[in-house]
Amino acid sequence: MSSASAASPAVSGERVRPPALAVPAPLRLLAGAQAMAITELQKLRHDYLDLITRSVQPLLWLFVFGTALRHNHELAAGTSDYRAYIAPGVMAQAALFIAIFFGLAVIWERDVGQLQRLLATPLPRTAIVLGKAVGSGVRAFVQATLLLIVLAIASIGIRWSVFGVIGALVLLVLGTGSFACMSMLIAAGVRTRERFMGIGQLITMPLFFASSALYPLSIMPGWLHVVARVNPLTYEVQGLRQMLLGVGGSGELWLDFLVVISFFVVMVAAATRAYPRAIL
Repeated sequence: MSSASAASPAVSGERVRPPALAVPAPLRLLAGAQAMAITELQKLRHDYLDLITRSVQPLLWLFVFGTALRHNHELAAGTSDYRAYIAPGVMAQAALFIAIFFGLAVIWERDVGQLQRLLATPLPRTAIVLGKAVGSGVRAFVQATLLLIVLAIASIGIRWSVFGVIGALVLLVLGTGSFACMSMLIAAGVRTRERFMGIGQLITMPLFFASSALYPLSIMPGWLHVVARVNPLTYEVQGLRQMLLGVGGSGELWLDFLVVISFFVVMVAAATRAYPRAIL
């Protein structure tokens, strides 16, 4: 009995780690991100109507605004159809609207007490943020796939290649995840949904119009060109345009990926740091 007691962790002074914490940190991060991503996917499965209605907005930009300026060769910047030129831009814009209002979920989770329960679990905070970023990326992926199908049916001049389409979707998911993390960062410091909606709109429209989504950088005035050059959405759109059309800005494709990936890493780190403060 005494020998058993001597071997007991409680007697020997050793602390027993909970099973969840006994798993190596990288595996816990991966498992946590996967669990959060699955949760977001389940929400998407029950919210397909919202995804369909959100797909209407890029179609309006494409077939109303794009058709009105279809033969404007200055705006088309090397393409014969302006609709093809703005297709990557409206794809990124639709994903941006998904991402920028993703922080509303954080405010809702706080109001119903779910955020407090999440933070009480052994899940790494980075896993929670990454999981939500993946969820927003999946929504953008599905919406972009629907848009690509419409482009194919309408015979709009996209360069259909396996590398181009897959690369564009990967870049789109990374960009969407980045803006979703930025949205969560904002939500961590905002108390009400109404205030968040106002801030979201204030951020979204300048990001969209001060980018190359609708027009090439070459026709912008000097001050707007400078703003567009520090706008991460510009690099996302340029990368999409280069892979789907073979045209784009002056930046190389590797630079577009580098900027978007760097922006993603910074936003994940910032959102992870700010996420626990959302309950205060």
